Amino acid sequence: MAEVVPIQTTLLGPKLPAPPPLSLYVHLPWCARKCPYCDFNSHPTRQAIPETEYADALIADLEQALPGIWGRRVYTVFFGGGTPSLFSAETIERLLSAFRARLQLSSDAEITLEANPGSAEAEKFRDYRAAGVNRLSIGIQSFNDRHLQVLGRIHGADEARRAIDIAQRHFDNYNLDLMYALPEQTLEEALADVREAVATGAPHLSCYHLTLEPGTPFHHSPPPVPDEDAAADIHDAVVATLAAGGYTHYETSAHARAGHECRHNLNYWRFGDYLGIGAGAHSKLSFHDRIVRETRHRLPKTYMESVRQGSAVHEQRTLTRRDLPFEYMMNALRLSEGFAVAEYGERTGLPLTTVERPLREAEARGLIERTHERIKPTPRGRRYLNDLLTLFLSGPV
Repeated sequence: MAEVVPIQTTLLGPKLPAPPPLSLYVHLPWCARKCPYCDFNSHPTRQAIPETEYADALIADLEQALPGIWGRRVYTVFFGGGTPSLFSAETIERLLSAFRARLQLSSDAEITLEANPGSAEAEKFRDYRAAGVNRLSIGIQSFNDRHLQVLGRIHGADEARRAIDIAQRHFDNYNLDLMYALPEQTLEEALADVREAVATGAPHLSCYHLTLEPGTPFHHSPPPVPDEDAAADIHDAVVATLAAGGYTHYETSAHARAGHECRHNLNYWRFGDYLGIGAGAHSKLSFHDRIVRETRHRLPKTYMESVRQGSAVHEQRTLTRRDLPFEYMMNALRLSEGFAVAEYGERTGLPLTTVERPLREAEARGLIERTHERIKPTPRGRRYLNDLLTLFLSGPV
């Protein structure tokens, strides 16, 4: 059996009253080409993807994890990557059938698959729907060919438009990913992307500020991106345009029409549980006396071999009382609605008094507003989220 590295074994003091909702994340780590801004665990395809072998490993990984989630209902499934749309619809259908046979998968579960808008992937959209996927997340990034080329994307603007058209024929629920503050992007160019996305009628839009993540080519050789003031102007204009288009800005980067919020991501931000299977996948699982985080082996070959040896888990750690306030706030304060006061204790096992000091300071700085029922970030708190979260790094009182 593969060795699991325990990072921390300190248990919680209080006991959790009940486990939170549970989601399943499935990591499909291959992509056609690594984008220069990407720091995800993704691996360019240099030869045929071992679909069957990898699917076998995912199913075995799930079976090995079942004792930790036994009897719990799963409400959402998310196929992330990498580029999951490189996988065939037949493999996705096989996996979903295996999940249903082994899990209590909710009859109305949200099942999302990330897809690139390249022609080959878009041709599969109908078959993904037939396989059981009921939500697509399409990585458009921009409708400007110049910006797509700089970002290293392998699709063009016309392919993006065609992919959206195909998605609309088969899916009522889908998301478009956009990025802004791109190299040499003007305010008008950014707004042109957003206006075109709004005009499609997409029910959900994820709009991300381009960040130069450590370890990426863009970090090593930074492109000429808009400065801080220009990027802030773009952000404000993007948010205003989406609001005028009927989208609610419900999370830092997420905008949705009523009833189309991403249920899977909401579970993350509400500090719900998730089992992550696949190379490099992360899990957060709650038990009556502890909350555990796990990480699978990162490299696909190593991951598949570790599953064959009996355990895909590479590292495991139990969150301590010191960890929990920051871990919870790092998620919950991304939401515009914040969190219900009672939910803090339900999800962490700690009383709210353990964070009274940073809450008072955050309120004094105008970063949060609170009542006896709810705590949420102010517009200032959303803009300076990192400053707000830093207040909770000291751990509980």
